[in-house]
Amino acid sequence: METETATPWLTDAEQCAWRTYLDVNRLLTYQLEKELQPFGLTMNDYEILVNLSESPERRMRMSDLAAATLQSKSRLSHQITRMENAGLVRRENCESDRRGLFAVLTDQGMDTMRKVAPHHVESVRRHFIDQLSPEALTSLHKALQPIAEDLRGLRGKP
Repeated sequence: METETATPWLTDAEQCAWRTYLDVNRLLTYQLEKELQPFGLTMNDYEILVNLSESPERRMRMSDLAAATLQSKSRLSHQITRMENAGLVRRENCESDRRGLFAVLTDQGMDTMRKVAPHHVESVRRHFIDQLSPEALTSLHKALQPIAEDLRGLRGKP
């Protein structure tokens, strides 16, 4: 029979680090989202535009795009419909798999990316990059990389 072990509660230092991370994550996401609003975009829209703009032929299978953006296929489908209505993307059938669909960045979507990207990068720089020294950025990357790798490994697992 297994015995119940005591929960290893966070120390004060761990609690402080965790809550600061949560605050920064929420506040930064809020600010970046707010600064995309004048362009009629959300962070999810922008992430989709980035993924498509960086893909060969500016296209991705819907299932791959859902995985890349950590969205359910259903949620992504609704979002792509909204973005199609705005002229940013279109769906195309997959020739090799009749059930598959591609999301494709339109010329208008690419023009939007070119217009919005400089503003977004400036926001990221102002609210994140410029707040840290080069050494702190390197340390932050080294600290977060193992967490990102661990969480990527858990994707798709129950």
